[in-house]
Amino acid sequence: MPNSDSDLSLQDVSIAYGRRSVLQNVTFRVRPGTTYALLGRNGTGKSSLIRSILGQRPQREGQIRLLGKDPWKRRKSLMNEIGVVPETPDAPPRMTVTQLLRFCSRLYTRWSRKETRARLDRFSIPLDIPFGRLSRGQKTQVHLTLALGHHPRLLILDDPTLGLDAVARKALFEELVSEMAEHKPTILITTHDFLGVERLAERVGILHQGRLVMDEEVDALKHGFRKLMFSNKIDPAQLAHELEALQPIAVETSSWGTEAVVAVASTGASGALPAIPATALSVEEIFIAITGQGAQA
Repeated sequence: MPNSDSDLSLQDVSIAYGRRSVLQNVTFRVRPGTTYALLGRNGTGKSSLIRSILGQRPQREGQIRLLGKDPWKRRKSLMNEIGVVPETPDAPPRMTVTQLLRFCSRLYTRWSRKETRARLDRFSIPLDIPFGRLSRGQKTQVHLTLALGHHPRLLILDDPTLGLDAVARKALFEELVSEMAEHKPTILITTHDFLGVERLAERVGILHQGRLVMDEEVDALKHGFRKLMFSNKIDPAQLAHELEALQPIAVETSSWGTEAVVAVASTGASGALPAIPATALSVEEIFIAITGQGAQA
């Protein structure tokens, strides 16, 4: 690591703004043809990390390799192999969608005019409307169309469903699934759309308090945690002893009892208390347990 079998790899990457540290020692890699979802609460440094990955700002420490190259030094040559959908859609507001297509088609050595028009038709995007007059969702759909126009080897999406309604989110993910099936790009996505993560991603990374605290295959992540529920009739001292043995990652107490999210490996320490059978968790529930108010240090 960084590794020749990775389209994107980070090794001990730290990012700071002046004296303020944003991220410390982030390490992960994305294998060719796979989708990696990078999750984190607002303000955890996801967009800052994306900017460093794209060579728009240098990291303070560590190494980033994008398609085997240093993006800070080789950004210009890399852009022909990369598609980007930014967090905030941005293009000259007076340019129409047709003008944007024509402009972008000249930037890449390969460009599929037929496929970009077909994708915009599926999104029902008017071609003669200036970009600045499109809705937030339409702007994102145009950006996705432009990002996929040259069939990039690596696609980077920074919270692409932000501001999209349910219909637009569904359409966006359908386009991504179609592109993945036909052209098999490598994808890095930051998002709060957890259903989309479970549908698209093979691997998940979770940022919390400036560090990458989880880096797992999606199936392994979901199999690795369970929720245990204890009745409020249990003696508090006995419950405290049990929870200490379980070492939960999150605990929530309510009027009816206590919920504890635990790593599957630790449930072997339990057995003395009448807990409701352990229940499986979604990626969203695991994310909340790790980063939410009930998370344990």
